[in-house]
Amino acid sequence: MFIEITKAEYQSDYKIKLYFSDKKIQIVDFKLFLENSQHPITRKYLDIKTFKDFRVEFGDLVWNDYELCFPVIDLYENVISKKMLSIA
Repeated sequence: MFIEITKAEYQSDYKIKLYFSDKKIQIVDFKLFLENSQHPITRKYLDIKTFKDFRVEFGDLVWNDYELCFPVIDLYENVISKKMLSIA
């Protein structure tokens, strides 16, 4: 089955509520990922105004011109922060 994001809503802080094509809903917290990133392009999204400027395009959650995006399966399984913990 092909899963894609159908809708995304800003919640609070660095949390986004994601709606998937199979009706699953996840609230993903990006804070740990952003705080642990060393890349300046990624770190600029610690600015809440910049972070909130996301969109859903072709089933993906993206910022800017795909400057920041994540594998849909990682968002679906809500493992963004868990992956950062295993790297740190």
